[in-house]
Amino acid sequence: MQKKLFIGLVKSRRGIIGVSILGFLLSLTAVAVLVIPFDSYRLWNDPDYWINSPKTAAPFWTSFFGSKDFEHISLDKNNAITTSEVSEGIRVNNFGFEINMDADNFPDDFMFLHSVNYGEIPPVLQIDITRPDNNTFTVYYSSLPTTISANNTFTDRIFSTNNNIKESLSPYQSFFNFPISGIEPQIVLFSDTSKLQVLHGTYHISQKFFLFDNSSSIENVGVILGGKVFGILGTDDLRRDLFVGIIWGIPIALFIGLTVSIFSISIGLIYGVVSGYKGKKIDEGMMRVNDIFYAFPTLILLILVSITFGRSIFLIILILMTFGWMGTAKVIRSIALQMRNFQYVEAAKLMGQSDLKVIFKHIIPQLLPLTFASVAISVPGAILAEAALSFIGLGDPTLPTWGQMLHDANTADAASRGIWWWIIPPGLMIALTGLAFFLIGNSLDAITNPLRKQNQKV
Repeated sequence: MQKKLFIGLVKSRRGIIGVSILGFLLSLTAVAVLVIPFDSYRLWNDPDYWINSPKTAAPFWTSFFGSKDFEHISLDKNNAITTSEVSEGIRVNNFGFEINMDADNFPDDFMFLHSVNYGEIPPVLQIDITRPDNNTFTVYYSSLPTTISANNTFTDRIFSTNNNIKESLSPYQSFFNFPISGIEPQIVLFSDTSKLQVLHGTYHISQKFFLFDNSSSIENVGVILGGKVFGILGTDDLRRDLFVGIIWGIPIALFIGLTVSIFSISIGLIYGVVSGYKGKKIDEGMMRVNDIFYAFPTLILLILVSITFGRSIFLIILILMTFGWMGTAKVIRSIALQMRNFQYVEAAKLMGQSDLKVIFKHIIPQLLPLTFASVAISVPGAILAEAALSFIGLGDPTLPTWGQMLHDANTADAASRGIWWWIIPPGLMIALTGLAFFLIGNSLDAITNPLRKQNQKV
């Protein structure tokens, strides 16, 4: 029967589309596990992890439809060309970065990062920027602090708003045909000297460290230029890369949907078969229990659980499983009422087989194809339920689920602010995942339900 289901699925146009979408989602899941750093999942809500990303930046491809916005750049030690020399007993370590400026507007800001290990004599840091017009500006020159942390490592970020940078640019007024006083440093550094517009070309940024003892070492350096666009899906107000969140949301959504669906359908299958097979008072009592679960206010229970035990994804899954089996139980019970009178079931009872063996050996295997279709059809409902709970603030805030992303966007008024890339992608992913399982489940149902198959032929 399983072979018949598979053959029928691959022959169905809807089934092929559904399996193709599911395959695409599974391939993105593999990308998340194998390519994307796990820290981006574990530290999704940690602002320090995303500090190098821009705030509320649009996707980079939006620049293709208008003026070319400056794309956010983040470079570290691995991107630098490193040279080292000794001059008069002083070691000079130079880290050079190359940036191609082809945008139509200026960076929003910039910062220089460094982490240096040294002893009693602090190094001196000099930062130079060589522009496409061959003018070199020394934008920073200062010794590092004499008092550092216990492990002798000093880590700092020099922002474009640093007074030292503003003062260093003042002597270069003669290079420009317009006053640079009061203009932000990132505009001065990347501006044409004749008029206030972007000077296109290649910029060379040099971070030079003068080290006065052999024990000193440069642990890390970096350059960040803040842009208006970044990544495939942009960033949110917390600087989080939304593409990373969307990708990590796939395995979470599949885990929620499949776990809730499989367990709730399995519970409903067993419960319904036992109720229908036993009949009489047992059937009546089990159906009354079913009605009680139907009438129970699930949302109120979720609110109480979130207040009492905290918002955990596992609690949400447990509650969705606990209150997701009743519909399946009613359908299966009606089928079991008919199947208990089938000849092979009666023969098994006459041979002395126990009720438990009859149920699990002769009845449930016949219902598995229908169960497979029910599982596939139920997955979108479980995913949508979690997304809805997260959207109203009852989800797990530590996980990058699509519902939680929509909740954060709604809290930040993303719609009214025009931050569409924070809203549309998670909504589309919920719809796409639901469509995949709906098409698969609908195709399986058509295969296992002869009446539907006849109607489709007609």
